Amino acid sequence: MPLPIRHLTALLFAALAHSAAHAAEAQVAVAANFAEPIKAIAAVLEKTTGHSIKVTLGSTGKLYAQIRNGAPFDVLLAADTKTPEALEKDGLAQPGSRFTYATGKLVLWSADASKVDAQGEVLRSAGLRKVAYAAPKLAPYGAAAVQAMDQLGLAAALAPKLVQGESIGQTFSFVYTGNAEVGFVALSQVLEGGKLKSGSMWVLPQTLYSPIRQDAVVLKRGAGNEATQALVKLLQSPNVRDLIRSYGYGL
Repeated sequence: MPLPIRHLTALLFAALAHSAAHAAEAQVAVAANFAEPIKAIAAVLEKTTGHSIKVTLGSTGKLYAQIRNGAPFDVLLAADTKTPEALEKDGLAQPGSRFTYATGKLVLWSADASKVDAQGEVLRSAGLRKVAYAAPKLAPYGAAAVQAMDQLGLAAALAPKLVQGESIGQTFSFVYTGNAEVGFVALSQVLEGGKLKSGSMWVLPQTLYSPIRQDAVVLKRGAGNEATQALVKLLQSPNVRDLIRSYGYGL
């Protein structure tokens, strides 16, 4: 015999309350280059598990300093390997929890669709005024940009034109707003659906800089958090790895 509507409604609310009671939230520190992918991943996490994440973006160096000073993060998604390694050595991360979730790619980008050519010759232009890059001591993409400029033999010529962002996110903003004509940014920042969103770019050959291997690590605070465990599992799943690839990352 079918249940009365009031009984079905009561059962539905009970189910929702049970689900909400078991949903957890993780505090996740995320390198600025991964800002767009983490939004998509957060949506998948909530839809498939009911768990949620609260994201704090920044340069890897700054996030490391915050964690050392007691910031209440459960997971770090860094833009390098050495920072998660350091957190393990510091006793601030769960041993054996570190893994590579992406390999980054560096691009020279301009908001002007006609500015950057396919070989990056714009960097040799005498008329070029401002070139943005991220602080190399804080942001691995900034360190990669310095390596690339050295390899291209342009470090001295570009030095007076450089504008330094605190993170790769701020560096992108400098170029996007026109405060710099071109900038060294992450490929993930300028792609949408695998295609360039706007402007013009040159994908730097990976022979010009050391691989930007990006590692994640579970911090001590996140060890027993169900949302943390669900996020880590999701980051290593085939579907999410394909999603990460669509933003221009290698794996």
